[in-house]
Amino acid sequence: MAVLAACGSNDNAASGNAAQTENAAETAASSAPDGNKAAEMDNSGGAEGEMRTVTGEFGDVQIPAHPQRVAGIYVEDYLKALGVTPVVQWYHPSWGKQDYLGLDVPEFDITGSMEALLDQNPDLIILDGGADKTAYENYSKVAPTYRMPEAVLQDSRLMLAAIADALGIPEKAESVLAEYDAKLVDGKAKLQQAVGQEKVAVIRLNVADKSFALFGVKNRYTGVIYDQFGLTPVDMAAEMTDYQSIISEEVIPELGADHIIVFLDNGDWDTPENQDALSILDGPLWKNIPAVKNGNIYKMERSHWQSGAITANSMKLDDLLKAIVK
Repeated sequence: MAVLAACGSNDNAASGNAAQTENAAETAASSAPDGNKAAEMDNSGGAEGEMRTVTGEFGDVQIPAHPQRVAGIYVEDYLKALGVTPVVQWYHPSWGKQDYLGLDVPEFDITGSMEALLDQNPDLIILDGGADKTAYENYSKVAPTYRMPEAVLQDSRLMLAAIADALGIPEKAESVLAEYDAKLVDGKAKLQQAVGQEKVAVIRLNVADKSFALFGVKNRYTGVIYDQFGLTPVDMAAEMTDYQSIISEEVIPELGADHIIVFLDNGDWDTPENQDALSILDGPLWKNIPAVKNGNIYKMERSHWQSGAITANSMKLDDLLKAIVK
């Protein structure tokens, strides 16, 4: 995102914001307290309880067999899907948090001190690709830390399964995925009936500089609408090897989109400071685009559209069914 992307370092470009968040996560980790203080913690299910070994990105790690207080740094979506309430929620002062999750837990400002995390006494910390080895080692001073392998970070199903395994509840992941897949089959059929092979573009309006980012089929956040929901991308998105491409407003009519999904990189549609940027969408260029003239432009909320996690993906499907299926 300017910030969102603690989702993972191999999000490489799901947005320019992503890289900023990853750096912030590493900065936060570098302020971790020393190992002695962390060792003084009374982690029930930690050192005094049953332990087991899992293999993360940086090797084997001993974690509680039955963790009770879990901190999932930018993987709270998966924890909630698995029925686990995290002890903190990832937060960045320039972006906020994943409001769509509706969590009522303390915020952990990843640009601040590790003390806020230490105060919540986690017995297990789960990290995604936003943490390199140095960050991982610093989080490990707070509690046993599992940094998920790079190999799972591009697939929400694999991430869900890896987190469930770390929590010792692999059967819960199977249940969640079975329900998701059933919803997917039904939703995909309805979308196919409504739009057929009509072409879809996903565009983010970057409020600060009023630029546009076209998201490609490989984008971790929105690629799901093509490879899982069965929608057809515009040619430019289908041919992209990068996660996104910054385009000018003048390029948008050339995309040949029958349907346009648009969301903001920051704030909400009614946020006062966004109104100047939003005036672009009322300009003559936009009004002459066939998708707009036909009422096929869909303004989505950024919070879950800038996440590729399992709950967010399910919400995207709900959004599209509501917007497109009449």
